[in-house]
Amino acid sequence: QVQLVETGGGLVQAGGSLSLSCAASGRTFPNLYMAWFRQAPGKEREIVACVSVSGSRTYYADSVKGRLVITKDNAKNTVYLQMNSLTPEDTAVYYCAARSRPATYTYYLLRTDYDYWGQGTQVTVSS
Repeated sequence: QVQLVETGGGLVQAGGSLSLSCAASGRTFPNLYMAWFRQAPGKEREIVACVSVSGSRTYYADSVKGRLVITKDNAKNTVYLQMNSLTPEDTAVYYCAARSRPATYTYYLLRTDYDYWGQGTQVTVSS
């Protein structure tokens, strides 16, 4: 079992920044493939970014490329999402996800690719 706890959400003005953290406990964090998803009201949950087991490879959705950065700190059992130049379109509940199955592909972009989820943290960007 893996427990994921997100922190760092909140209200920010457009153009501002927020940093989200996801602390993992349970299984060995260095063996987990990690991701951040988000879900806006009335929309499907979508991937924002993901990071490989080692932390060396990352993927970003086109809508956030150049503004968000995902990092995996295996020493702290934590994955981070630094969010810059936020816009109202970034308003959503952000979820941390972990994959414990073997990672044989470079990227995992679907909800069904992940085995564990956090409770979510609200990010609201005002215009």
